[in-house]
Amino acid sequence: MEAEGKRGEEEEEDEEEERWLLQSLHLYEVLHAFELQAPTRVIEWALGKRVCVAGYGCSGKNEILQLLPPPTLQAKESQGLCPQRDFKVECGGFSNRPVYNLKHVPDTSLLVTSGPPDSSLQVWQMSAEDSDVIKSVSAISTENSTGESWAKIATISARAPWVLHGSRLSSTQITEVESQKKVYVAASSSSEELSSLAFLDANTAVLCCTAGQLCLADIRQHSPLQALPIPSAQRGQCWCMAVGCRAPCSELSSQPIACLSSAGQLILMDVRKASQCLASAKCRVPSSSSSSEFLSVTWAPALEGCLAVSGFDGTVHIYDSQSWDGSGCEAQPLFVHKGHSFGERPLVTAHTWHPQKPRTVLSAATDGSLHIWDWVQPRGS
Repeated sequence: MEAEGKRGEEEEEDEEEERWLLQSLHLYEVLHAFELQAPTRVIEWALGKRVCVAGYGCSGKNEILQLLPPPTLQAKESQGLCPQRDFKVECGGFSNRPVYNLKHVPDTSLLVTSGPPDSSLQVWQMSAEDSDVIKSVSAISTENSTGESWAKIATISARAPWVLHGSRLSSTQITEVESQKKVYVAASSSSEELSSLAFLDANTAVLCCTAGQLCLADIRQHSPLQALPIPSAQRGQCWCMAVGCRAPCSELSSQPIACLSSAGQLILMDVRKASQCLASAKCRVPSSSSSSEFLSVTWAPALEGCLAVSGFDGTVHIYDSQSWDGSGCEAQPLFVHKGHSFGERPLVTAHTWHPQKPRTVLSAATDGSLHIWDWVQPRGS
């Protein structure tokens, strides 16, 4: 009886996947699927139209790859479903440690990665035209890095290529990537663990603590950092953050911040008034969701008010935040990508928006699948 029940579940799942495949012809302008040799939890655009991914396995070497997305992605007419192996591997390298975070340094051919067992960083050189190797060029160590969790990182190229990094609020610093000179060291005694951080400009950064606090850091000042609770945030949850692009006609200091909790609570703020909740909503979160390991929220760079959320299951949800108020009611997604939801029910590990194409998203899952998809805007939205 147990075997029959299992077969019935598998048949039902196969039918569900077939229905989704048929619906996909109308839901997507473009949908490409690729199977990586090992799953990734990082997806980073680099050097124009290239994509970097890396493995996060705890045993053996982890591959770092530079991929060229399929050329059909640039086609104007709808392509529908496309065959496997549409991504071209241009070059690669190997990391001796898991890669939990990877950032391209703007205006350079450098990558910075972090991962267990400590909070040190690794710097990589992407291949030259006559090479297909991503090579390790240096490591950035931090004081008391041994025993610390892996560092969260953000990069910028303003005065020079910089990396903002740290595993805890008290260990946050900015380092010049090439010279390894310390540019800024946070003045804080707080041991709160960091979940995400971002540069706002060459002088300021915003830090988000896992327990639900935000902190603005000005590198021109040396006063102690103050972590303030995320407004209207429910306690006992894990939190992450994303900083959106500045609206075309907005003030220079105005940038939206979205904070997402492990229970699906979304809170929007303006960086100028980080203590005030501008809008809030509740995402659709499966009742079985318990881990916050892959929790992620991102702003669409070219669609005002649009957010993508993942890490709860095998889906990526797209929301339009412009209609939200402060009530915290359940939000209806504009679009749901279910492409990773079948088989062994994998979790989405990462997603990112295409920097130029408004509705194009890349997503990866624990089963090694990598999708690039251009969703169709629902009618009436």
